[in-house]
Amino acid sequence: QVQLVESGGGLVQPGGSLRLSCAASGIIFPIYGMAWYRQAPGKQRELVAHIARDSSTNYPDSVKGRFTISRDNAKNTVYLQMNSLKPEDTAVYYCNAHWLGTDYWGQGTQVTVSS
Repeated sequence: QVQLVESGGGLVQPGGSLRLSCAASGIIFPIYGMAWYRQAPGKQRELVAHIARDSSTNYPDSVKGRFTISRDNAKNTVYLQMNSLKPEDTAVYYCNAHWLGTDYWGQGTQVTVSS
């Protein structure tokens, strides 16, 4: 049984930071590409960070320089460090694991950026 369990979301003021974690079980974690997506109310789900199994990373321009994705294969965990948060970063953040066309998703964690 595959499980992706996100944690670390919450309420933060603009300019603040949060670190999300996603603990994976039931998969051979090192061979999976991992990603974080987000979905704001009324909007489509969008990619915010991707880390390949060789730990190469990529980000959309909207978060580049502010968000950092990393992985710890020994702990089967992927992280998303979010700095300089803006109100438009408010969304539910989802963890994704993918390999050869197979996708798994976490249940999501709410991030709210507001004063």
